Amino acid sequence: MPFYELRQYVIRPGKMAEWIKCMEEEIIPFQVSKGMVITGSFRGETDDSVYVWMRRFESETEREKLYAAVYQSDFWKNTIAPKVTELIDREAIKVQRIVPTRLSSAQ
Repeated sequence: MPFYELRQYVIRPGKMAEWIKCMEEEIIPFQVSKGMVITGSFRGETDDSVYVWMRRFESETEREKLYAAVYQSDFWKNTIAPKVTELIDREAIKVQRIVPTRLSSAQ
């Protein structure tokens, strides 16, 4: 059954603009190139520490395959991961798997 992954991050003080640039110019394009489906990217309207994004997966098998393609790649390990650590509080990451309800337009 398809599901979404809702990811909530705490951005380090003064780093939101840099984080958005990294997401929009590097992370999202790279993940999409590997097959990830990114369905949303959001920042807090008044709180510069809030960043939320969502990805959609058709199955757990697909999620595992895509995770390996992205997170085990040399590009991720050597280029992206070091930047991520500088820009977000990795200890505060929250990930929720969510499924759309019957009347959701996200079906």
